[in-house]
Amino acid sequence: MKKRIGIGISDFRELITGDFLFIDKSLFVSEIIDIGAKVLLIPRPRRFGKTLNLSMLRYFFEIAQDEDEKREKEALFNGLFIKETQHFKEHFSRYPVISLTFKDVKEPDFNSALFFLKRIISDEVSRLISQDVNLLTGPYKGLKEIINDTDEIGYYKESLKILSRYLHEIHKSPAIILIDEYDTPIHAAWQYGYYDEMISFMRGLLSGGLKDNPHIYKGVISGILRVAKESIFSGLNNLDIYTILERPFSDKFGITMKELKRLISDYEMEHRFKEIDAWYNGYRFGGHTIFNPWSILNFINHNPEHPEPYWANTSSNALIKELIVEGGMDLRENIERLISGKAIDSVIDKNIVFPELRKKEAYIYSLFFFSGYLKCVKQIPEPRSLRCQLAIPNKEVRYIFENIILSWLEEAFGNKKLVTMLRALAEGNIDQFQRLLNEFVITTLSFFDAKGKNPEAVYQAFVLGMLLNLGNEYEISSNRELGYGRYDILALPKDRKRPAILMEMKSISGFYREDPEKAMKEAIEQIDKRKYAKELETRGFKNILKIVVVSDGKKVWVKKL
Repeated sequence: MKKRIGIGISDFRELITGDFLFIDKSLFVSEIIDIGAKVLLIPRPRRFGKTLNLSMLRYFFEIAQDEDEKREKEALFNGLFIKETQHFKEHFSRYPVISLTFKDVKEPDFNSALFFLKRIISDEVSRLISQDVNLLTGPYKGLKEIINDTDEIGYYKESLKILSRYLHEIHKSPAIILIDEYDTPIHAAWQYGYYDEMISFMRGLLSGGLKDNPHIYKGVISGILRVAKESIFSGLNNLDIYTILERPFSDKFGITMKELKRLISDYEMEHRFKEIDAWYNGYRFGGHTIFNPWSILNFINHNPEHPEPYWANTSSNALIKELIVEGGMDLRENIERLISGKAIDSVIDKNIVFPELRKKEAYIYSLFFFSGYLKCVKQIPEPRSLRCQLAIPNKEVRYIFENIILSWLEEAFGNKKLVTMLRALAEGNIDQFQRLLNEFVITTLSFFDAKGKNPEAVYQAFVLGMLLNLGNEYEISSNRELGYGRYDILALPKDRKRPAILMEMKSISGFYREDPEKAMKEAIEQIDKRKYAKELETRGFKNILKIVVVSDGKKVWVKKL
């Protein structure tokens, strides 16, 4: 049945009472109950339904104030899978619930972040205190201080511990603690330079409320990453972590293939499955094929003529860009490989140690993987670690990586000159293209380390990055089979009246005084011998611009065939 799609609505009650589309993930409740762990950390990429699922847990478990409220809450689950289970009879509306969300705490300094964290905790304490604040004495004095906006940070660190004890005593049932996006403040703290202060606060808050606490029934924490245990979860021996690699909860976040097919059938969009699959598929969570829910719902809601990168536009991707720009040569070469459709191998570390992020490349790939920017094509078992073949999951994420490279190039060289250079290329003005390309090399190529161990690959990555700016008019690819070999770079026009651009790259060594003219001749022979152009002609491209680019690490020569 076709329903309205509530874009951006993450409150379970608002979604249900507003008669918006709800993809039934209610058996998430059963899994939480059945799982043996008392405290669970469930990391998932952004916009994959974490906040909505925790909101559903709150409405399910939380004790109603009276019978009218209980009937109203029970009606929210009418027709959902969980309503027919024994768990509903035994656990519905049975527990006091402490619910905190830190998803908006992204401040540039610790004092500002602490202000909002204290406000979030104070508001939740005020919501849950059912008696006169002045009666809070003895072990509950800290709750009174929090409601009165004390500056003493220690009370806030102990707030979960004190509040759960209070609720257990008042309601005669242990509390449930729900913490949404726990790592958002930590992520911001690392970016802005107050990581140690934030880790200290969060360690006190989480350990105090979750470690060996007899006053809680369950603790459920969501986020994007698993921050290293020794950094924040030290001492929590009752914590279990369920990443996208594990089977538990693997179909409870995101949209499964079965759910997608039902959705596009309900909204009469079956004919667009191939587009949806190419743009928004590619994730594997614990053995399940998962589609990006934010993008799928936006696509169905807008029904655009062409797929759009909806998920890409929900974040600045600033950290991803920063890591790529500041990373080593191996990282940048691997990003080029990924953009060109290839896979790379890397160890995946389930623990992210932010201070070590720039020192250990495996942490960067692990962050990309758990954040949804890469997928594990194949797991490679190793005795003491997990190694994966990693690839970009879909066209939407490839768009993000391409835009990161483009934005860096535009910042470094200037958008006007970049556009002029690319126009010169597309129009066959090789003299102007060569002049601007050489200027580009002098201005910016230190990013790519043109004198490194594989300069030819460096130049290829560099030129490929620039050509991505033609993405609206050309389909850009590299290192793929064509004719009797593999071309370096190919730009196929969407308008067949424009020229297709076939580019062969060669690198020479200035130390041995290699001749650029000789290198150009060899590259030209390679284009002819491997019959790249002939196959393009059979595919309907009559106007083919064949270009050779030769470089020696500090200068570039360009020739048109």
